[in-house]
Amino acid sequence: MPQLQLPIFPEGVTQLTSQIALERVDGWVTYIHGLMPVFRHEEKDVASFRLFTSQLIVPGVVQQSNIVRVFGVLRITVMRAVNLYREQGPKVLFDSGAGRSGGVLKGATHQQVQALLDAGLSVPEVGRLSGVLPNTLHKAIRQGRLHRARGNTSATTEHLRAVRVSAAQPAASLRWAMPPGAARSE
Repeated sequence: MPQLQLPIFPEGVTQLTSQIALERVDGWVTYIHGLMPVFRHEEKDVASFRLFTSQLIVPGVVQQSNIVRVFGVLRITVMRAVNLYREQGPKVLFDSGAGRSGGVLKGATHQQVQALLDAGLSVPEVGRLSGVLPNTLHKAIRQGRLHRARGNTSATTEHLRAVRVSAAQPAASLRWAMPPGAARSE
């Protein structure tokens, strides 16, 4: 027959449930069941935190809301860690991840975009012609990776039209660049 365990905890702990508590001392978090410590990790060790809390949540020992309340983390963060743990196991919580993919503004694309900006085109126009989102271009300008043409440019309207036509890839986007009454050849 199962034996009843009284919820007795040491002084100064924070209760997660009636059976599990935690103690924070000197940068370490110790999880306690009754009077016995069951797991310990550094406060800054996010992977271990996600692992152990997921291991408590999946079998139903602790509810996600308790983790959110006690640790002050976002609910969606806890949900993501639990889903990763359920779908891919504990190892995925320690993976550094794939990281970011390569930037959009590299090599020839960066040169083409800068040439269009130097020619006096607006950021939305450059975005349409190059296939790069205007938000990406604005961010690159703010960060100093791209610069806009300053003041009065010496480019004429004909030069701008030639740049627009030569930089455009699909023929359908050239309608606005053609003079009125010009015939399209497809």
